[in-house]
Amino acid sequence: MDEDFEMPPVGGMNEDDDMDFGDASSFLKVGEEKEIQQGLKKKLLKEGEGYETPENGDEVEVHYTGTLLDGTKFDSSRDRGTPFKFTLGQGQVIKGWDIGIKTMKKGENAVLTIPSELAYGESGSPPTIPAKATLQFDVELLSWSSVKDICKDGGVFKKILAVGEKWENPKDLDEVLVKYEARLEDGTVVGRSDGVEFTVKDGHFCPALAKAVKTMKKAEKVLLTVKPQYGFGEKGKPASGGEGAVPPNATLDINLELVSWKTVSEVTDDNKVIKKILKEGEGYERPNEGAVVKVKLIGKLQDGTVFLKKGHGDNEEPFEFKTDEEQVVDGLDRAVMKMKKGEVALVTIEPEYAFGSTESQQELAVVPPNSTIYYEVDLVTFDKERESWDMNTEEKLEAASKKKEEGNSKFKAGKYALASKRYEKAVKFIEYDTSFSEEEKKQAKALKVACNLNDAACKLKLKDYKQAEKLCTKVLELESTNVKALYRRAQAYMELADLDLAEFDVKKALEIDPNNREVKLEQRRLKEKMKEFNKKEAKFYGNMFAKLTKEASKDGEPMST
Repeated sequence: MDEDFEMPPVGGMNEDDDMDFGDASSFLKVGEEKEIQQGLKKKLLKEGEGYETPENGDEVEVHYTGTLLDGTKFDSSRDRGTPFKFTLGQGQVIKGWDIGIKTMKKGENAVLTIPSELAYGESGSPPTIPAKATLQFDVELLSWSSVKDICKDGGVFKKILAVGEKWENPKDLDEVLVKYEARLEDGTVVGRSDGVEFTVKDGHFCPALAKAVKTMKKAEKVLLTVKPQYGFGEKGKPASGGEGAVPPNATLDINLELVSWKTVSEVTDDNKVIKKILKEGEGYERPNEGAVVKVKLIGKLQDGTVFLKKGHGDNEEPFEFKTDEEQVVDGLDRAVMKMKKGEVALVTIEPEYAFGSTESQQELAVVPPNSTIYYEVDLVTFDKERESWDMNTEEKLEAASKKKEEGNSKFKAGKYALASKRYEKAVKFIEYDTSFSEEEKKQAKALKVACNLNDAACKLKLKDYKQAEKLCTKVLELESTNVKALYRRAQAYMELADLDLAEFDVKKALEIDPNNREVKLEQRRLKEKMKEFNKKEAKFYGNMFAKLTKEASKDGEPMST
């Protein structure tokens, strides 16, 4: 049930959550139970050590067993043999935990009885936790860490001075804005900035800053204790610009604030399309394939030349296009599908996803061959293409048929990758047909067969022979005597060098349709391939035998026969 605990608490946090509830339970005797707050009760089973209790922002480690009031156990870290860790007061667990564990000491064992309002509320967490359920947790606070060893080697310790906002942390490609002041242990200032921006992976000042910001939230303030290996090492740093020198092997104290950052993400796996968020968008929805989007757009070359400007003039409507229809360059198409409404982003697109090796005359300037281009994109609004879950059975069949026709059109135009996507989308619309009538199931089956066969033809053109074989197999599961499926699967097997399987499919296809010209031609091609393969095999074994004979004769031993 770890996944449930990591969900934000019902109702979110409020100002009262930062209050100290220690006094309500600090004088409990073993076996005694008291209410802490809002119906949350705590019963002490074992005294803890000392007087200190964890605070918001501390990483705590606990063992627990969760039960309903009737004793039904629904989760236990003890059963898994692994303690559960989370950051206190950050909404990573139910609110009752955030409140109750703040009252516990190291080593303390207590039972927290948590009303539904501080647990999973009106809806519960099906199927294990009923609606409006009061829960009991037998919790042991094993330890907590108020100062984090962020590199896990003692090189950089982080103490949180001010808790940050939300839960995200910057990643390697992100551009962060920080304020910092670095001092030696004697208080000498050796580095300072009231605002500097840098890419996380490139770092700034010393290696510790990049390590630390990856663990921080927006507006978080921390005190770092930095050992030489993450500072300036054995060489130190000379004095410059009014800042003191860092002696060799010096430990630094750095006050660091993560003011903000711009999220930079890889749109493509090969890192040739990069998106940097200049302004965050709204909500969670993003355009899907086939969505109609409206954007404000400025396209630039590396030297700053503007080659395109859309939607920025007085009374000029935003530029509208349909995604996944080749109406814009591929890199822009892909990037927009990763944006939210209202988001403004800078998209960097290398030639492979832009205009390639050819010159392109655009609205305001010529884009030279092999140009990396830049778009500033403001996603004004979009209308997603309807998904299957939002359709009735009649609409699903109609949508599948439409996608099939789109696929056919793309195939005839030689756009095999786009055609393949259309056939795949068509099949998804009718993939689950349990609610279909018998007549609708027949229609769905015919569409699945046609689309998978056509998709297999696309995959053969794209040299994706393994996927072509899988698609033909799907068709044969529906229609075991489908000659086209046997024929195309044989083609795939031949390219994969599975000649025996190819021969089996060809023979079966000719048994069903002895006069099929295409299959006969494939049989002839298969025979030539098998003859060629047998020749190569004979030559290989002949050469191997000759080599063994030669080696044996050198040793003076005759080869046995």
